[in-house]
Amino acid sequence: MSITLTPAGRPALTPAQLRLRANYRNLALWTLQGWVAMFFLAAGYAKLSEPMDNLVALMTWPAYASESLVRGLGLVEVVMALGLLAPLASWKRGRWPLLISAAGLIALQTVMLTIHAAGLDIGLALTNMVLLAMTIPVLLGRRTAP
Repeated sequence: MSITLTPAGRPALTPAQLRLRANYRNLALWTLQGWVAMFFLAAGYAKLSEPMDNLVALMTWPAYASESLVRGLGLVEVVMALGLLAPLASWKRGRWPLLISAAGLIALQTVMLTIHAAGLDIGLALTNMVLLAMTIPVLLGRRTAP
């Protein structure tokens, strides 16, 4: 019995092992997508529906922004969260909204991380770091077709 070795000297994976790894990767990415989408659906809904006084009490930055900016940001968050879930409807058509939404959320989280860090909102800055750690693998993992 001959074992095929990879250039790194490890045994080559069988097709069944490759499919299993792809399934685990897909499950991990869908889990991350779901968590990020849930967070931004909730955050966006709060920005759209809560009075400004409540938002200022929860986060300090809305005190320095116009109400229309806060509401618009909430709408953007909801739309991008739904974009992360677009492949549930159709993988071929939903892949590009997923990629655009993931990239947009990464940009948004980076800006908000900077704002929270500058305002010394450490808890919110850490939340943005965790969200970045969840969203970046989604974008990188979903770049290529399955």
